[in-house]
Amino acid sequence: MTSAAEQFASNASFSDFAKADELKKRLLFALGALIVYRIGTFIPIPGVDPDVFKAAFQSQTAGGGLLGTFNLFSGGAVERMAIFALNIMPYISASIIMQMMSSILPSLEAIKKEGEQGRRQINVYTRYLTVVLSLMQGFFIASTLQGTVSNGVAAVANPGFFFLFSTTITLTGGVLFLLWLGEQITARGIGNGVSLIIMAGIVAELPRAAAGMLAQGSAGALPGGVIVAVLLGAVALIAFVVFMERSQRRLMVQYPRRQVGNKMTQGEKSHLPLKLNTAGVIPPIFASSLLALPMTAFAAMGPNAPEWLQVAARNFAVGQPLYMLFYGLGILAFSFVYTSIVFNPTDVADNLKKYGGYIPGYRPGARTAEYIDFVLTRLTLIGAIYLVFVCLLPEFLRSQFSGIPVYLGGTSLLIVVSVTLDTVQQIQGYLLAQQYESLIKKSKIGGRRR
Repeated sequence: MTSAAEQFASNASFSDFAKADELKKRLLFALGALIVYRIGTFIPIPGVDPDVFKAAFQSQTAGGGLLGTFNLFSGGAVERMAIFALNIMPYISASIIMQMMSSILPSLEAIKKEGEQGRRQINVYTRYLTVVLSLMQGFFIASTLQGTVSNGVAAVANPGFFFLFSTTITLTGGVLFLLWLGEQITARGIGNGVSLIIMAGIVAELPRAAAGMLAQGSAGALPGGVIVAVLLGAVALIAFVVFMERSQRRLMVQYPRRQVGNKMTQGEKSHLPLKLNTAGVIPPIFASSLLALPMTAFAAMGPNAPEWLQVAARNFAVGQPLYMLFYGLGILAFSFVYTSIVFNPTDVADNLKKYGGYIPGYRPGARTAEYIDFVLTRLTLIGAIYLVFVCLLPEFLRSQFSGIPVYLGGTSLLIVVSVTLDTVQQIQGYLLAQQYESLIKKSKIGGRRR
Protein backbone atom coordinates (compact mmCIF):
# COMPACT_ATOMS: atom_id res chain seq x y z
CA MET A 1 0.00 0.00 0.00
CA THR A 2 1.46 3.36 -1.06
CA SER A 3 1.24 6.26 1.36
CA ALA A 4 -0.07 9.68 0.42
CA ALA A 5 3.41 11.14 0.69
CA GLU A 6 4.82 8.51 -1.71
CA GLN A 7 1.99 9.17 -4.18
CA PHE A 8 2.64 12.91 -3.92
CA ALA A 9 6.37 12.44 -4.49
CA SER A 10 5.82 10.02 -7.38
CA ASN A 11 3.99 12.79 -9.25
CA ALA A 12 7.11 14.94 -9.19
CA SER A 13 8.32 15.92 -12.65
CA PHE A 14 11.73 16.80 -14.01
CA SER A 15 10.93 20.48 -13.57
CA ASP A 16 10.38 19.87 -9.84
CA PHE A 17 13.78 18.18 -9.66
CA ALA A 18 15.38 21.08 -11.53
CA LYS A 19 14.00 23.51 -8.95
CA ALA A 20 15.28 21.48 -6.01
CA ASP A 21 18.64 23.26 -5.65
CA GLU A 22 19.35 21.76 -2.23
CA LEU A 23 18.81 18.24 -3.57
CA LYS A 24 21.10 18.83 -6.55
CA LYS A 25 23.87 20.11 -4.28
CA ARG A 26 23.55 17.07 -2.06
CA LEU A 27 23.60 14.68 -5.01
CA LEU A 28 26.70 16.33 -6.48
CA PHE A 29 28.47 16.23 -3.12
CA ALA A 30 27.66 12.53 -2.66
CA LEU A 31 28.85 11.79 -6.21
CA GLY A 32 32.10 13.67 -5.65
CA ALA A 33 32.75 11.86 -2.36
CA LEU A 34 32.18 8.47 -4.00
CA ILE A 35 34.62 9.41 -6.78
CA VAL A 36 37.23 10.16 -4.12
CA TYR A 37 36.55 6.73 -2.62
CA ARG A 38 36.96 5.00 -5.97
CA ILE A 39 40.25 6.79 -6.59
CA GLY A 40 41.52 5.50 -3.25
CA THR A 41 40.77 1.90 -4.25
CA PHE A 42 43.43 2.21 -6.98
CA ILE A 43 46.23 3.63 -4.77
CA PRO A 44 48.47 0.68 -3.79
CA ILE A 45 49.98 0.24 -0.35
CA PRO A 46 53.60 1.43 -0.27
CA GLY A 47 56.11 -1.39 -0.48
CA VAL A 48 53.76 -3.88 -2.17
CA ASP A 49 54.10 -4.96 -5.79
CA PRO A 50 50.44 -4.86 -6.95
CA ASP A 51 51.05 -7.03 -10.02
CA VAL A 52 52.64 -9.82 -7.98
CA PHE A 53 49.89 -9.75 -5.39
CA LYS A 54 47.17 -9.66 -8.07
CA ALA A 55 48.66 -12.75 -9.70
CA ALA A 56 48.79 -14.53 -6.35
CA PHE A 57 45.23 -13.45 -5.58
CA GLN A 58 43.87 -14.77 -8.87
CA SER A 59 45.81 -18.04 -8.64
CA GLN A 60 44.57 -18.77 -5.12
CA THR A 61 40.92 -17.76 -5.37
CA ALA A 62 40.10 -16.82 -8.97
CA GLY A 63 38.02 -14.01 -7.48
CA GLY A 64 36.03 -16.27 -5.23
CA GLY A 65 36.28 -17.77 -1.78
CA LEU A 66 37.18 -15.81 1.32
CA LEU A 67 39.34 -13.21 -0.42
CA GLY A 68 36.72 -12.88 -3.13
CA THR A 69 34.12 -12.00 -0.49
CA PHE A 70 36.41 -9.38 1.04
CA ASN A 71 37.18 -8.08 -2.43
CA LEU A 72 33.44 -7.78 -3.05
CA PHE A 73 32.84 -5.38 -0.17
CA SER A 74 35.99 -3.37 -0.88
CA GLY A 75 35.18 -2.68 -4.51
CA GLY A 76 38.22 -4.55 -5.83
CA ALA A 77 40.66 -2.87 -3.43
CA VAL A 78 41.80 -6.22 -1.98
CA GLU A 79 42.75 -7.55 -5.39
CA ARG A 80 44.77 -4.37 -6.02
CA MET A 81 45.91 -4.26 -2.35
CA ALA A 82 45.01 -0.59 -2.15
CA ILE A 83 44.97 1.68 0.88
CA PHE A 84 41.21 1.07 1.19
CA ALA A 85 41.55 -2.73 1.23
CA LEU A 86 39.78 -2.98 4.60
CA ASN A 87 37.02 -0.69 3.32
CA ILE A 88 34.47 0.19 6.00
CA MET A 89 33.93 -3.38 7.22
CA PRO A 90 35.70 -2.93 10.61
CA TYR A 91 33.17 -0.22 11.41
CA ILE A 92 30.28 -2.49 10.37
CA SER A 93 31.63 -5.25 12.63
CA ALA A 94 32.12 -2.79 15.50
CA SER A 95 28.56 -1.48 15.08
CA ILE A 96 27.11 -5.00 15.21
CA ILE A 97 29.18 -5.87 18.28
CA MET A 98 28.15 -2.67 20.09
CA GLN A 99 24.48 -3.22 19.30
CA MET A 100 24.64 -6.71 20.71
CA MET A 101 26.62 -5.61 23.77
CA SER A 102 24.16 -2.79 24.46
CA SER A 103 21.42 -5.40 24.76
CA ILE A 104 23.49 -7.64 27.08
CA LEU A 105 25.34 -5.21 29.35
CA PRO A 106 23.04 -3.15 31.63
CA SER A 107 25.49 -0.22 31.67
CA LEU A 108 25.50 0.12 27.87
CA GLU A 109 21.74 -0.40 27.77
CA ALA A 110 21.29 2.49 30.22
CA ILE A 111 23.49 4.72 28.06
CA LYS A 112 21.52 3.75 24.97
CA LYS A 113 18.26 4.88 26.62
CA GLU A 114 19.60 8.37 27.32
CA GLY A 115 18.43 9.63 23.96
CA GLU A 116 20.66 11.66 21.67
CA GLN A 117 23.43 11.99 24.26
CA GLY A 118 23.49 8.23 24.78
CA ARG A 119 23.57 7.60 21.06
CA ARG A 120 26.61 9.86 20.70
CA GLN A 121 28.39 8.05 23.51
CA ILE A 122 27.68 4.67 21.88
CA ASN A 123 29.06 6.06 18.61
CA VAL A 124 32.28 7.09 20.41
CA TYR A 125 32.71 3.56 21.78
CA THR A 126 31.99 2.16 18.30
CA ARG A 127 34.76 4.30 16.81
CA TYR A 128 37.24 3.15 19.44
CA LEU A 129 36.35 -0.47 18.69
CA THR A 130 36.68 0.27 14.96
CA VAL A 131 40.26 1.41 15.50
CA VAL A 132 41.08 -1.75 17.47
CA LEU A 133 39.58 -4.04 14.83
CA SER A 134 41.29 -2.10 12.04
CA LEU A 135 44.68 -2.44 13.72
CA MET A 136 44.18 -6.18 14.20
CA GLN A 137 43.01 -6.82 10.65
CA GLY A 138 45.64 -4.49 9.21
CA PHE A 139 48.42 -6.33 11.04
CA PHE A 140 47.06 -9.67 9.81
CA ILE A 141 47.02 -8.42 6.20
CA ALA A 142 50.55 -7.00 6.54
CA SER A 143 51.80 -10.31 7.93
CA THR A 144 50.13 -12.23 5.12
CA LEU A 145 51.60 -9.90 2.49
CA GLN A 146 55.14 -10.62 3.68
CA GLY A 147 54.66 -14.30 2.87
CA THR A 148 52.88 -13.81 -0.46
CA VAL A 149 54.88 -15.17 -3.41
CA SER A 150 53.85 -15.57 -7.05
CA ASN A 151 56.04 -17.36 -9.61
CA GLY A 152 59.00 -17.11 -7.26
CA VAL A 153 58.63 -13.34 -6.82
CA ALA A 154 57.75 -11.91 -3.41
CA ALA A 155 54.99 -9.32 -3.20
CA VAL A 156 56.96 -7.34 -0.58
CA ALA A 157 60.51 -6.36 -1.51
CA ASN A 158 61.61 -5.20 1.96
CA PRO A 159 59.72 -7.12 4.65
CA GLY A 160 60.26 -6.36 8.30
CA PHE A 161 59.04 -4.30 11.23
CA PHE A 162 58.84 -1.04 9.28
CA PHE A 163 56.67 -2.63 6.60
CA LEU A 164 54.37 -4.20 9.21
CA PHE A 165 54.02 -0.90 11.05
CA SER A 166 53.51 1.31 7.99
CA THR A 167 51.02 -1.08 6.34
CA THR A 168 48.98 -1.47 9.52
CA ILE A 169 48.80 2.31 10.01
CA THR A 170 47.98 2.88 6.34
CA LEU A 171 45.10 0.40 6.32
CA THR A 172 43.76 1.75 9.63
CA GLY A 173 43.99 5.30 8.32
CA GLY A 174 42.06 4.22 5.21
CA VAL A 175 39.24 2.85 7.37
CA LEU A 176 39.06 6.04 9.44
CA PHE A 177 39.11 8.22 6.33
CA LEU A 178 36.25 6.24 4.80
CA LEU A 179 34.34 6.51 8.07
CA TRP A 180 34.77 10.29 8.01
CA LEU A 181 33.84 10.39 4.31
CA GLY A 182 30.69 8.38 4.97
CA GLU A 183 29.66 10.74 7.75
CA GLN A 184 30.15 13.70 5.40
CA ILE A 185 27.95 12.04 2.78
CA THR A 186 25.24 11.45 5.39
CA ALA A 187 25.38 15.03 6.67
CA ARG A 188 25.95 16.97 3.45
CA GLY A 189 24.95 14.51 0.76
CA ILE A 190 22.07 12.10 0.25
CA GLY A 191 21.47 8.67 1.76
CA ASN A 192 23.51 6.78 4.33
CA GLY A 193 27.18 7.42 3.59
CA VAL A 194 28.57 4.13 4.92
CA SER A 195 26.01 2.11 2.98
CA LEU A 196 26.62 4.12 -0.20
CA ILE A 197 30.37 3.46 0.02
CA ILE A 198 29.80 -0.30 0.19
CA MET A 199 27.25 -0.17 -2.63
CA ALA A 200 29.53 1.96 -4.82
CA GLY A 201 32.28 -0.66 -4.57
CA ILE A 202 29.92 -3.47 -5.56
CA VAL A 203 28.30 -1.56 -8.44
CA ALA A 204 31.67 -0.41 -9.81
CA GLU A 205 32.88 -4.01 -10.13
CA LEU A 206 29.69 -5.39 -11.69
CA PRO A 207 30.54 -4.48 -15.31
CA ARG A 208 33.96 -6.14 -15.05
CA ALA A 209 32.41 -9.24 -13.46
CA ALA A 210 29.76 -9.47 -16.19
CA ALA A 211 32.42 -8.99 -18.89
CA GLY A 212 34.52 -11.77 -17.35
CA MET A 213 31.54 -14.11 -17.30
CA LEU A 214 30.81 -13.35 -20.97
CA ALA A 215 34.47 -13.92 -21.85
CA GLN A 216 34.34 -17.35 -20.21
CA GLY A 217 31.21 -18.06 -22.19
CA SER A 218 32.88 -17.14 -25.48
CA ALA A 219 35.85 -19.33 -24.55
CA GLY A 220 33.54 -22.28 -23.88
CA ALA A 221 34.35 -22.49 -20.17
CA LEU A 222 30.77 -21.58 -19.27
CA PRO A 223 27.71 -22.72 -21.26
CA GLY A 224 25.78 -19.96 -23.01
CA GLY A 225 22.48 -21.18 -21.58
CA VAL A 226 23.87 -20.83 -18.07
CA ILE A 227 24.90 -17.22 -18.76
CA VAL A 228 21.44 -16.32 -20.06
CA ALA A 229 19.80 -18.08 -17.11
CA VAL A 230 22.07 -16.26 -14.64
CA LEU A 231 21.33 -12.84 -16.15
CA LEU A 232 17.58 -13.43 -16.26
CA GLY A 233 17.67 -14.94 -12.79
CA ALA A 234 19.54 -11.89 -11.48
CA VAL A 235 16.83 -9.58 -12.83
CA ALA A 236 14.09 -11.75 -11.33
CA LEU A 237 15.97 -11.96 -8.04
CA ILE A 238 16.29 -8.16 -7.89
CA ALA A 239 12.53 -7.78 -8.46
CA PHE A 240 11.88 -10.35 -5.74
CA VAL A 241 14.22 -8.57 -3.31
CA VAL A 242 12.52 -5.22 -3.99
CA PHE A 243 9.11 -6.75 -3.31
CA MET A 244 10.22 -8.41 -0.08
CA GLU A 245 12.14 -5.38 1.21
CA ARG A 246 9.10 -3.14 0.76
CA SER A 247 6.70 -5.65 2.29
CA GLN A 248 5.40 -4.88 5.75
CA ARG A 249 2.61 -5.80 8.14
CA ARG A 250 0.67 -2.81 9.45
CA LEU A 251 -0.93 -3.17 12.85
CA MET A 252 -3.83 -0.80 13.40
CA VAL A 253 -3.37 1.54 16.38
CA GLN A 254 -6.33 3.45 17.82
CA TYR A 255 -5.98 6.66 19.82
CA PRO A 256 -8.95 7.61 22.04
CA ARG A 257 -10.87 10.87 21.89
CA ARG A 258 -9.40 13.70 23.91
CA GLN A 259 -10.78 16.94 25.29
CA VAL A 260 -8.68 19.98 24.44
CA GLY A 261 -10.13 23.01 26.17
CA ASN A 262 -13.85 23.09 25.42
CA LYS A 263 -13.50 20.92 22.33
CA MET A 264 -13.57 17.14 22.05
CA THR A 265 -11.14 15.85 19.43
CA GLN A 266 -11.99 12.75 17.44
CA GLY A 267 -10.10 9.53 18.03
CA GLU A 268 -7.36 8.92 15.47
CA LYS A 269 -6.33 5.76 13.69
CA SER A 270 -2.75 5.02 12.80
CA HIS A 271 -0.61 2.05 11.83
CA LEU A 272 2.42 0.39 13.35
CA PRO A 273 4.48 -0.84 10.38
CA LEU A 274 6.46 -4.05 10.88
CA LYS A 275 8.92 -4.83 8.09
CA LEU A 276 9.11 -8.35 6.78
CA ASN A 277 12.91 -8.18 6.91
CA THR A 278 13.70 -6.11 9.99
CA ALA A 279 17.29 -7.35 10.25
CA GLY A 280 18.29 -6.18 6.75
CA VAL A 281 21.60 -7.46 5.39
CA ILE A 282 23.25 -7.87 8.81
CA PRO A 283 22.53 -11.65 9.23
CA PRO A 284 24.26 -12.69 5.96
CA ILE A 285 27.26 -10.46 6.66
CA PHE A 286 27.66 -11.66 10.23
CA ALA A 287 27.15 -15.34 9.32
CA SER A 288 29.71 -15.18 6.52
CA SER A 289 32.18 -13.41 8.84
CA LEU A 290 31.93 -16.20 11.43
CA LEU A 291 32.33 -18.92 8.81
CA ALA A 292 35.43 -17.13 7.52
CA LEU A 293 37.24 -17.69 10.82
CA PRO A 294 38.61 -21.19 9.95
CA MET A 295 39.94 -19.93 6.61
CA THR A 296 41.42 -16.85 8.28
CA ALA A 297 43.21 -18.93 10.93
CA PHE A 298 44.45 -21.38 8.29
CA ALA A 299 45.79 -18.54 6.14
CA ALA A 300 47.56 -17.05 9.16
CA MET A 301 49.27 -20.35 10.11
CA GLY A 302 49.93 -21.54 6.57
CA PRO A 303 51.54 -24.99 6.19
CA ASN A 304 52.15 -25.19 9.95
CA ALA A 305 48.40 -25.32 10.70
CA PRO A 306 47.24 -28.42 12.63
CA GLU A 307 45.41 -31.17 10.80
CA TRP A 308 42.02 -30.42 12.35
CA LEU A 309 42.25 -26.78 11.22
CA GLN A 310 43.10 -27.84 7.67
CA VAL A 311 40.08 -30.15 7.63
CA ALA A 312 37.85 -27.37 8.97
CA ALA A 313 39.21 -24.91 6.40
CA ARG A 314 38.48 -27.33 3.56
CA ASN A 315 34.95 -28.15 4.74
CA PHE A 316 34.02 -24.53 5.49
CA ALA A 317 35.38 -23.17 2.22
CA VAL A 318 32.92 -21.17 0.14
CA GLY A 319 30.76 -23.46 -1.99
CA GLN A 320 31.18 -26.58 0.17
CA PRO A 321 27.98 -28.28 1.40
CA LEU A 322 28.93 -27.85 5.06
CA TYR A 323 29.58 -24.16 4.46
CA MET A 324 26.17 -23.63 2.84
CA LEU A 325 24.42 -25.59 5.60
CA PHE A 326 25.92 -23.54 8.42
CA TYR A 327 25.59 -20.36 6.36
CA GLY A 328 21.83 -20.90 6.12
CA LEU A 329 21.51 -21.82 9.80
CA GLY A 330 23.58 -18.77 10.75
CA ILE A 331 21.33 -16.46 8.74
CA LEU A 332 18.26 -17.94 10.43
CA ALA A 333 19.75 -17.54 13.90
CA PHE A 334 21.12 -14.02 13.43
CA SER A 335 17.86 -12.84 11.87
CA PHE A 336 16.03 -13.56 15.13
CA VAL A 337 18.90 -12.31 17.32
CA TYR A 338 19.37 -9.03 15.47
CA THR A 339 15.62 -8.38 15.19
CA SER A 340 15.27 -8.79 18.95
CA ILE A 341 18.05 -6.22 19.38
CA VAL A 342 16.74 -3.50 17.07
CA PHE A 343 13.03 -3.98 17.83
CA ASN A 344 11.76 -4.48 21.38
CA PRO A 345 7.99 -5.23 21.54
CA THR A 346 7.85 -4.32 25.24
CA ASP A 347 9.26 -0.84 24.60
CA VAL A 348 6.88 -0.31 21.69
CA ALA A 349 3.89 -1.39 23.80
CA ASP A 350 4.98 0.91 26.64
CA ASN A 351 5.29 3.87 24.27
CA LEU A 352 1.81 3.20 22.85
CA LYS A 353 0.41 3.04 26.37
CA LYS A 354 2.20 6.25 27.34
CA TYR A 355 0.55 8.21 24.51
CA GLY A 356 -2.85 6.58 24.95
CA GLY A 357 -2.69 4.34 21.88
CA TYR A 358 -3.81 0.74 21.81
CA ILE A 359 -4.30 -2.10 19.34
CA PRO A 360 -8.02 -2.93 19.07
CA GLY A 361 -8.82 -6.19 20.85
CA TYR A 362 -5.70 -6.19 23.07
CA ARG A 363 -5.21 -4.57 26.44
CA PRO A 364 -2.43 -1.95 26.61
CA GLY A 365 0.82 -3.08 28.17
CA ALA A 366 1.90 -6.71 28.47
CA ARG A 367 -0.93 -8.12 26.34
CA THR A 368 -0.10 -5.74 23.50
CA ALA A 369 3.59 -6.61 23.78
CA GLU A 370 2.77 -10.31 23.51
CA TYR A 371 0.69 -9.74 20.39
CA ILE A 372 3.37 -7.60 18.73
CA ASP A 373 6.00 -10.22 19.60
CA PHE A 374 3.79 -12.97 18.13
CA VAL A 375 3.35 -11.09 14.84
CA LEU A 376 7.01 -10.06 14.72
CA THR A 377 8.18 -13.65 15.24
CA ARG A 378 6.15 -14.92 12.30
CA LEU A 379 7.37 -12.05 10.10
CA THR A 380 10.98 -12.68 11.13
CA LEU A 381 10.67 -16.36 10.23
CA ILE A 382 9.40 -15.48 6.76
CA GLY A 383 12.11 -12.82 6.37
CA ALA A 384 14.83 -15.24 7.51
CA ILE A 385 13.71 -17.89 5.01
CA TYR A 386 13.72 -15.22 2.31
CA LEU A 387 17.30 -14.21 3.23
CA VAL A 388 18.45 -17.84 3.20
CA PHE A 389 16.94 -18.37 -0.26
CA VAL A 390 18.42 -15.20 -1.73
CA CYS A 391 21.89 -15.84 -0.29
CA LEU A 392 22.16 -19.59 -0.90
CA LEU A 393 20.78 -19.71 -4.44
CA PRO A 394 23.80 -17.89 -5.98
CA GLU A 395 26.15 -19.91 -3.74
CA PHE A 396 24.66 -23.14 -5.06
CA LEU A 397 25.00 -21.95 -8.66
CA ARG A 398 28.63 -20.93 -8.12
CA SER A 399 29.40 -24.34 -6.62
CA GLN A 400 28.09 -25.95 -9.81
CA PHE A 401 29.53 -23.41 -12.28
CA SER A 402 32.81 -21.84 -11.16
CA GLY A 403 32.66 -19.09 -13.79
CA ILE A 404 29.84 -17.19 -12.07
CA PRO A 405 31.39 -14.14 -10.33
CA VAL A 406 30.94 -13.49 -6.63
CA TYR A 407 29.54 -10.03 -7.43
CA LEU A 408 26.29 -11.66 -8.56
CA GLY A 409 25.78 -13.18 -5.11
CA GLY A 410 22.75 -12.73 -2.92
CA THR A 411 24.48 -10.54 -0.32
CA SER A 412 25.64 -8.06 -2.96
CA LEU A 413 22.16 -7.88 -4.49
CA LEU A 414 20.63 -7.33 -1.03
CA ILE A 415 23.02 -4.48 -0.28
CA VAL A 416 22.55 -2.77 -3.64
CA VAL A 417 18.76 -3.02 -3.59
CA SER A 418 18.39 -2.00 0.07
CA VAL A 419 20.66 1.02 -0.23
CA THR A 420 19.02 2.07 -3.50
CA LEU A 421 15.55 1.92 -1.94
CA ASP A 422 16.64 3.97 1.08
CA THR A 423 18.32 6.58 -1.13
CA VAL A 424 15.30 6.86 -3.42
CA GLN A 425 13.07 7.37 -0.39
CA GLN A 426 15.26 10.25 0.76
CA ILE A 427 15.18 11.79 -2.71
CA GLN A 428 11.39 11.50 -2.65
CA GLY A 429 11.40 13.27 0.70
CA TYR A 430 13.34 16.23 -0.73
CA LEU A 431 11.06 16.38 -3.77
CA LEU A 432 8.06 16.26 -1.45
CA ALA A 433 9.44 19.16 0.58
CA GLN A 434 10.06 21.08 -2.66
CA GLN A 435 6.44 20.58 -3.74
CA TYR A 436 5.15 21.70 -0.36
CA GLU A 437 7.31 24.81 -0.56
CA SER A 438 6.03 25.63 -4.05
CA LEU A 439 2.43 25.20 -2.85
CA ILE A 440 3.06 27.58 0.05
CA LYS A 441 4.55 30.16 -2.30
CA LYS A 442 1.58 29.95 -4.66
CA SER A 443 -0.98 30.30 -1.89
CA LYS A 444 1.08 32.99 -0.09
CA ILE A 445 0.66 31.25 3.26
CA GLY A 446 2.69 32.07 6.33
CA GLY A 447 3.15 35.81 5.88
CA ARG A 448 6.23 35.50 3.69
CA ARG A 449 7.97 38.82 3.20
CA ARG A 450 8.71 39.85 -0.34
